[in-house]
Amino acid sequence: MPELIRELEGGGTGAPPSSGRLTDLLYADERPARAELRRQIGRLEAELGELFTSAFPRAGIAYDVVPAGGPRLLGIGELEQVRDRLLARIADVRGILSDRGYVEDRNRELLERVIADPERYHWVRVSNEDIGEPGCRHWHARPRFGLLGMLMGWWRVKLSSGCPLAEGRPAPPTLIAVASPPDMPVPRRNAAADIY
Repeated sequence: MPELIRELEGGGTGAPPSSGRLTDLLYADERPARAELRRQIGRLEAELGELFTSAFPRAGIAYDVVPAGGPRLLGIGELEQVRDRLLARIADVRGILSDRGYVEDRNRELLERVIADPERYHWVRVSNEDIGEPGCRHWHARPRFGLLGMLMGWWRVKLSSGCPLAEGRPAPPTLIAVASPPDMPVPRRNAAADIY
């Protein structure tokens, strides 16, 4: 850049600088900056992907980043915007995962207390989703022997067997009669072939 200033002030060879040389001098520094921004964006995208895989069974967390537009070569300003959006999305996802992790830890502690002393936690129900694990299983503090157990104080923790079974076999597929086109003859049945 100092060479350009000297040339423009007249400290050069006396000949006016060519337009190609001016653009080379102005944009020569962009390549390393663009390469560094692309490297940062790649690292941030990998980090966002790791956050997604670490929180896999959890649903409802948005991992997408608004794209910069259609296919084109992004300038330094646009690359910086993409990087900043990735940083903001990573911070949001980390916050959400931290909050959910705290709630899931508290639910695990509650589950341990319910299992240890079901008489103190009447009708409390904790599911796998509450503790951050996949599946349909849940633990439920309920009285043994129904009303009698409730009156007598006989409480227990009942563990469900998992996901409910399917509701029967599916109905057989219905056959749809296909009409033949009017110009095709309808095949006739050979009566002689039916004789045994």
